[in-house]
Amino acid sequence: MMNTNTMHARLLRPLRLLLAALALLLLTMAGARANTCTATMTDVDFGVISPLASTEYTARGTLTVNCTWTLGQSPLLLPAANVCVNLGAGSGGGTGDPRYMNNGGRSLAFNLYGSPSYTAAWLWGSNTSTIGAKPITGILIGLLGLGGVTQSVTIYGRIPASALAGVGTSGNVNTLYTASFAGHGTLQYAFGADKPCTTGTTVAFSFQTRATVTNNCLIGTSNLVFGTGSPLTERRTSAPLSVTCTANTSYQISMNGGASGNPAARTMRNSATGETMGYRISSTAGGPAWGDGSGGTTVYTGAGSGATQSIMMHGTVPRQRAPTPGDYRDTVTVRLTF
Repeated sequence: MMNTNTMHARLLRPLRLLLAALALLLLTMAGARANTCTATMTDVDFGVISPLASTEYTARGTLTVNCTWTLGQSPLLLPAANVCVNLGAGSGGGTGDPRYMNNGGRSLAFNLYGSPSYTAAWLWGSNTSTIGAKPITGILIGLLGLGGVTQSVTIYGRIPASALAGVGTSGNVNTLYTASFAGHGTLQYAFGADKPCTTGTTVAFSFQTRATVTNNCLIGTSNLVFGTGSPLTERRTSAPLSVTCTANTSYQISMNGGASGNPAARTMRNSATGETMGYRISSTAGGPAWGDGSGGTTVYTGAGSGATQSIMMHGTVPRQRAPTPGDYRDTVTVRLTF
């Protein structure tokens, strides 16, 4: 009997110590954690965009909500949190439809949606939106009140093609437009699936959207055709160049000398006889010769508006000795610098 009782006492003592340690661990963990939810959102980066492309641009971000329950404190088998993720207009101002990214006093319209359909019904807004935009909502369900649960959703950003008209750069370089949502993003949550999110706690989150507007220009040319006639009398003609540059982009248009190599003394050549005939190009009727700035010639300067600009070339064949009749041509290279 003595030996039996002694053995039983030795087995109970380690068991009591184990239970006491486990209870202390539970109390420690319960004291270190509380019922809480947080939201994080990745930045939405549209990358490099060209206002001249006449196309929409899209980008994506990830919204993540995490809810944790105090270990062992929830009496429910499957505790739940009702969450609403609200988003305001952002630092660009406005009502939220559209939202704006800014660079100085310049603005670029865009918006954020909960669906790739990019429709008004999916516009990301808040419980206090004045334009009917709704928050991202959901119910997060835990297990036995242990640990927590995390859920992520994709947020879809869109810059419509119509928003690109007139969007400009600064200093003739690619220009970054941004919007900050610090102070414009909130998570409202309440524990209990039957409790509205607005009856619980509100916490903030932040992120940025950004797009880099490229400094870009396009040019189109047409031919100067003097037609049929004699150079014994002066002949004139004109034709347009078309230039489309990002708004605020400064540009220059220069021309080389063609076959003569001298923009101040251009010649057209008859390929059959080798004879030449002098002519001139200017940016205004009767104005100075248009060239590369050498030999007294000028270059054309302008500034982009985002729209196509028509720039006239004025051609003149001055009175001169008539060469052999035939077809006289020259090829001129036009250079657009921006």
